[in-house]
Amino acid sequence: MPVADPDELDDLVADTVLDGARYGACTLRAVSVRGDSARYRGEPRRDSLLTARFGTAENALILVAMATGARATPGAHRAAAEACHWIGRAVGRSHARLAEDIRAARRGDLKSGLHRLTDRSLGKLRASAAEQGIEPEEYSATLRCLLLPADPECRTRVFFGVGGGGLFRLRDGDWQDIEPRVTEVTGDPVVGFGSLPAETPEGDRLTMDLGIPTPPSPYEPAPEPPREPFRFRASVARPGDTLLMCTAGLADPLRGEPDLCRHLTGRWSGPTPPGLAAFLADTQVRVKGYADDRTAAAVWEA
Repeated sequence: MPVADPDELDDLVADTVLDGARYGACTLRAVSVRGDSARYRGEPRRDSLLTARFGTAENALILVAMATGARATPGAHRAAAEACHWIGRAVGRSHARLAEDIRAARRGDLKSGLHRLTDRSLGKLRASAAEQGIEPEEYSATLRCLLLPADPECRTRVFFGVGGGGLFRLRDGDWQDIEPRVTEVTGDPVVGFGSLPAETPEGDRLTMDLGIPTPPSPYEPAPEPPREPFRFRASVARPGDTLLMCTAGLADPLRGEPDLCRHLTGRWSGPTPPGLAAFLADTQVRVKGYADDRTAAAVWEA
């Protein structure tokens, strides 16, 4: 276990977090596990996981957010947790409009709106870095999110985020790597983190553009070169599909070790989704040379 500070117990990070639920036409399993390397060194898990439901009945929207803090920085786990917290707050405040846009297949509105929410959430990290007197690169995180409407008539699944990781689909016994490539990413890179005005009491207006020039960022003195590109994909699921979103700790061995893909195909192609304990065991399968934290969310379509 990492060393604990008796005055900072809220800073502790559990070795493993496991969650799951069933909504509409899909079953969700989510896990975040500390890697063997961090366990050996007694360091906290750098990955953070947030699962949340906003709204009720068929209007509900399920958010899965995962983040990975920068390697070899003391506050990596805090940055990851903060990134998940801010995007969760932003999505939660705008969940009704987001759910409506997903059902209506307003892909352009979704992409631009989620880009803004991601911008603002990561801007909060830069503000935290400034308050702590450290460089932004020392308090940063990748961020990957999945939006699942609870409406059983809506099969659209929305992925968005910034930074490395993986998005895969298991369909008819074959794994498909559907991660949006940098060359495929449309829209502007995430440049001015936090460049939007403060949130209004009514929440974010996702799709409105009044043509008003963007005010100077409260977090940066001047625009900087582009950072990580914003990634977005809205796809329609088929019955029997399994969608997997994960951090680099699992994405890298999936891309590099065919045996792991075959193993998970056999485990996840059954008539019913695995239980929580079985899903945890599946995601913990060791692969030589890969010892980072693993965070994964899988969605089985009924």
